[in-house]
Amino acid sequence: MHYISISDIEIEVERKDIKNMHLSVNPPDGWVRIAIPMNIDDDAVRLFVISKLSWIHKQQRKFDAQPRQSEREMVSGESHYYFGDRYLLNVVYQKGHPKVVIRNKTYIDLYVREGSDLSQRKKVFTEWYRRQLKERIPPLLSKWEEFIGITVDDWQVKQMKTKWGTCNIEERRIWINLELAKKPERCLEYIIVHEMIHLLERHHNERFIALMDQYMPNWRLNRDELNSYPLKHEHWGY
Repeated sequence: MHYISISDIEIEVERKDIKNMHLSVNPPDGWVRIAIPMNIDDDAVRLFVISKLSWIHKQQRKFDAQPRQSEREMVSGESHYYFGDRYLLNVVYQKGHPKVVIRNKTYIDLYVREGSDLSQRKKVFTEWYRRQLKERIPPLLSKWEEFIGITVDDWQVKQMKTKWGTCNIEERRIWINLELAKKPERCLEYIIVHEMIHLLERHHNERFIALMDQYMPNWRLNRDELNSYPLKHEHWGY
């Protein structure tokens, strides 16, 4: 992997065993990546990117206009999202074991010990998100394994900075971004299907799109909804 610069845009270039060039503009700030066949030189890449500059700038303007969520301080009154719904955080100090509880449709109560610092409160909240997400994934996997007719051998949840999900085709394992615990379940479902389709088609090519259209005709709506939500303050995306 290496970088080239065109018209003040730094582009990440990766050579792969593919037939066509694949250009993408990625959240949160519109960074640009292009995957190219092994036999394509940088001059050809530059010509291709120059022909796409207007499209790149258009996509970057969309990211510039997208709302951003500031750094969470884990204090009472702060907004937090849980599967697409917005809640107000209520920090409760107690001597017992730390926990997170959803109270009605407005509040998320975070129970922590007196004197807990920001990192400790974040850890409790993050692990709660992880447990909630892990509860949602198995039934969705079972549903789509039966529908598509393929099997996922393993799956994991982790915090990722550049992808909503990834797929290890050889080991038939998918990874799901922990951030999806904050998005609507239909967005989680879309990412699961997206990664499962990679078990049938490795690349984001016409066949991949056709398979997505076949099994999840509304996938573009789910993708656009996912990308419309406020981005986390740190750098990551899909």
